[in-house]
Amino acid sequence: MTPKAVMDMVKSKGVKMVDVKFMDFLGLWQHFSVPVSELSEDSFEDGYGFDGSSIRGWQPIHASDMLVIPDPTTAVMDPFTKEATLSLICDIADPLTKERYTRDPRNIAHKAEAYLKSTGLADTAYFGPEAEFFIFDDVRFGQDEHSGFYFVDSKEGFWNSGRIENPNLGYKPRYKEGYFPVPPTDKFQDLRTEMVMVLQEAGLEIEAQHHEVATGGQAEIDLKFGPLTKMGDNLMLYKYIVKNVAYRNGYTVTFMPKPLFKDNGSGMHVHQSLWKGGTPLFAGDCYGGLSQMALYYIGGILKHAKALCAFTSPTTNSYKRLVPGYEAPVNLAYSSRNRSASVRIPMYSASPKAKRVEVRFPDPSCNGYLAFSAMLMAGLDGIENQIDPGQPLDKDIYHLSPEELANVPSTPGSLEEALAALKADHKFMLKGDVFTPDVIDTWIEYKTVNEVDALKLRPHPYEFGLYFDA
Repeated sequence: MTPKAVMDMVKSKGVKMVDVKFMDFLGLWQHFSVPVSELSEDSFEDGYGFDGSSIRGWQPIHASDMLVIPDPTTAVMDPFTKEATLSLICDIADPLTKERYTRDPRNIAHKAEAYLKSTGLADTAYFGPEAEFFIFDDVRFGQDEHSGFYFVDSKEGFWNSGRIENPNLGYKPRYKEGYFPVPPTDKFQDLRTEMVMVLQEAGLEIEAQHHEVATGGQAEIDLKFGPLTKMGDNLMLYKYIVKNVAYRNGYTVTFMPKPLFKDNGSGMHVHQSLWKGGTPLFAGDCYGGLSQMALYYIGGILKHAKALCAFTSPTTNSYKRLVPGYEAPVNLAYSSRNRSASVRIPMYSASPKAKRVEVRFPDPSCNGYLAFSAMLMAGLDGIENQIDPGQPLDKDIYHLSPEELANVPSTPGSLEEALAALKADHKFMLKGDVFTPDVIDTWIEYKTVNEVDALKLRPHPYEFGLYFDA
C-alpha cells in the first residue's frame, strides 16, 4: 500500500485517529495516537517525534529525541478502538540524520533481509511461527521485601476438578492431555474462533486453531508463513489481537513460556526456508528430501544454537520449559518427523514448495524481529561456510541411553548461560551490519541486570519449603 492509498483508506473508512505502533528493544509494542488531521502523505517521510529515553534499552536522556516513520504497507483498521482508528507500524529514525536506529528491532529485520539478498544465495527468507499461549480466567502475582507469590486459574484447569462451582460439570482436560479433545472438554473453541475471525479481518492468513497439550486453556493459532520482516509485523499483530479478544471476553492471555508447573510450556516452533526468483531452495535429494543448502542451513543453526537462545528463548522463564527429559526439544540434533529433535524436517507434503526446516527451541516470549534475524544469520553462516550438521538422529531422543545422550549437545540451562554463549559467539550476526556490537552488548547488559541478577536477588517461594527448617 502506498501513502496515497493509505490516505484514500482514511477517507473511505472515516478514520478519526491514527495509532502509530513500534517495538521496544525487548519485544513489546509501544504506541501513541494523533488526530487524523495530523496525517498526510508527507508523514510517511517526515514521521512523528517522541521521547526515546523512556523506551527500555534505548536512548539516554541527553539524546532522547527520535522519530517514528510509519510504514504505509502496514496500514490496518484497529479492531478494538471505539472510534475509527488507523493502525500503522513504524520504523525508528534519528531526527537529525534520518538514519534508521540500530536498536530498533524492525530495522535489524530489514537489514537481515538486505544482507540475504547481498549474498546472492537467495532473495527471500520465509518464516512461519507457531506461537502457543495460555488463556486464563484469573492471574495474580506480586513480590516485595517480605513476600512473593503467583496465582493463575482457569475454569478448564484439571486442578479445579474438585472445586465447588454450583455445579461443577467436569470435562476438564487432564494434565498433558489437552491435545485435543472436542468440547465440552475444550472450553475455548468459540473464543479461539473469534480470535481467528478478528485476525483474518486484520489481513492475517490463518492455517488452523486448536487446543494445545496442557490443561488450563493452552492454545495455538497458526499463522501462514511470510517474509521475515512481514512475519515480525504479523506476529506482533497476532499477539495484540489474541490478547485483546481474550480481554474483552473476560479472559487474559499470556505468551509466557512456562506459567504452569508439571505441564507443558508454550513454545514457538519456527518453520523457515529460502527462496530465489520464486523457486524454493530447500528441496532436494538429500536427507529428508532436503537440498544440500538446507542441510548447511541446519548446520549453522545447530552450531550457533546456544547463542541463538539468547534471542529465541530470551527470558529466565524460558529455561523452566527448556529442561532435559521433559517435553521441550533441548537436544541439538535434527531429524525428519521426529519431534524430540530441536530441528525437525516436516514431512506432511512432498511438494518442493513445502520443504522447510522447523526450529523447535524458540518460545513466544521472544522479539520476533530479533529471533528471526538471528536464526537467518546463523543459517546463512552455515551455508556460506558449508557447516556439516552431522548425522540425523531418528531415534526417540527422550529414550536414548546416557552413553548415547552424552554425544548430543543441548541448549543452555539458563538465560545466564545463553547470554554467555551470545557474548562468545556473535560474529556471524555482525555480517552486513545486521546486528551491531552495540545491540549485542546492550542486550546482554540489559538482560543480565534486569532479569538474571534481579531474579538471583529474590527468595523463591519453594525455597521456604526446602530450607526454612535448616
